[in-house]
Amino acid sequence: MSEAVTTQAAGATIGDSEFDRDTAVTQRAPGVYDTELSAGWTIGNAVNGGYLLAVLGRALGHALPHPDPFTISAHYLTASRPGPAVVRTQVARTGRTLSTGQASLFQYDEDGREVERIRVLATYGDLDALPDDVRTAAKPPTIPPMEQCFGPQDGPAPATGSSAIADRLMLKLDPATLGWALGSPSGKGEMRSWFGLADGRDHDPLSLLLAVDALPPTAFELGVQGWVPTVELTVHVRCRPAPGPLRVSITTRNFAGGFLEEDAEVWDSADRLVAQSRQLARVRLG
Repeated sequence: MSEAVTTQAAGATIGDSEFDRDTAVTQRAPGVYDTELSAGWTIGNAVNGGYLLAVLGRALGHALPHPDPFTISAHYLTASRPGPAVVRTQVARTGRTLSTGQASLFQYDEDGREVERIRVLATYGDLDALPDDVRTAAKPPTIPPMEQCFGPQDGPAPATGSSAIADRLMLKLDPATLGWALGSPSGKGEMRSWFGLADGRDHDPLSLLLAVDALPPTAFELGVQGWVPTVELTVHVRCRPAPGPLRVSITTRNFAGGFLEEDAEVWDSADRLVAQSRQLARVRLG
């Protein structure tokens, strides 16, 4: 287990937290769910992609017979905005240990026409039924103790690009990946941070969908500033996280043609790899 882990103060609980309220869905008809996208999870004017994935993930958890996302892939078609939305789900297959379904999130444009924002395909299972056998070459990221790391609230002024979502998160970034904030990006496509929810809620599979897409873009450490919208994001949830803060490590190896990939690993307080993801993102220079 990593040294000098600072545990989050006791606060909200799973099922009774801001994150749970803001990702809630209400069934209107079979396979159809109403939701309200909260402005509290925006970056600038854009709703965070990980938060949106958690909303769709929650709807699929209601629609499918298995409780937990094992793999979920999303294509972001149009930009979502805070306000009412509807999620439509469809069951593709159900089996004894796995079930697969798809979901789309829709909003209305200014002319009252329905616009699809995101389309998801996912396979669900039961994380608690998985065997304990683990054979891995993966190792947790090396991050300084939390008290030696820095978050948005530690600067003398609001960080560039900070938005409402920063108030909902506990982020403590590794100083080695903070050169961009000081005007001296390292040139390495790396971002590492301690991660939690600001109200102290522990993590579950749905909050892991948020964690993989909540850090500043690796493009910043490449010396590229601008909006980095997600085109496609795939998340693999490997096990249910232990209580306590997570460690998130994101790397980019290739930025070309205005696009980059981000590979994320999420580790829990018991030094277990609990989630992995890859996304393709577009860099729109500011």
